[in-house]
Amino acid sequence: MNQTKRAMRKAFVEPSDCVACGCCVKVCPKSAIQIARGVMAVVDPEKCVGCGRCAKECPATVITIREAAL
Repeated sequence: MNQTKRAMRKAFVEPSDCVACGCCVKVCPKSAIQIARGVMAVVDPEKCVGCGRCAKECPATVITIREAAL
């Protein structure tokens, strides 16, 4: 059940507060995050597995892990 629950979680970036430092990009094991236009991180929900590494690494604390909409 834990595996299924994790698969339904995704990373979410608060775009107005992201500083585009790229720390999240470096730690994502699935390459699900990119820096868009040099101004903010963007998560690809198809690749994101909801592991939370990006949220733990984010110095601006603008990434949260949330339940994904089905």
